[in-house]
Amino acid sequence: MTTRDPGALVRRMQECFNTRQFDQADDLFTPDFFSHPLGAAGFEAGKQAWRTLVAHFPGYRVVAEDILVNHDRVAVRSSVEGIPVPDGGVQPMLIEIFRVENGRLAEMWGLGQGLPLDVLRRD
Repeated sequence: MTTRDPGALVRRMQECFNTRQFDQADDLFTPDFFSHPLGAAGFEAGKQAWRTLVAHFPGYRVVAEDILVNHDRVAVRSSVEGIPVPDGGVQPMLIEIFRVENGRLAEMWGLGQGLPLDVLRRD
């Protein structure tokens, strides 16, 4: 695989999410990709989280506001659209940091505000 620009990887990942082409994102991630927020290895868990979010919020979209690259790390601050915001509520935002390995996303940390994360919790 050719080396990819980390910022381009994040933009492509968001494009796959926003267009609901989840399987098109497979080659953006290493086989042992690890999501710290989900506590899971492999991108299948990420795709399942994406499917769950859009099942509850069909208009859910992420829009990169800032992308910062430093060596093998890329941080993205994204606004989130398509979810209800209570009166006086905060604008939904997401901050993710990715580690890139061999031109693919290998590890992710994330946090957010105003996000409906309760729909991702497993009973």
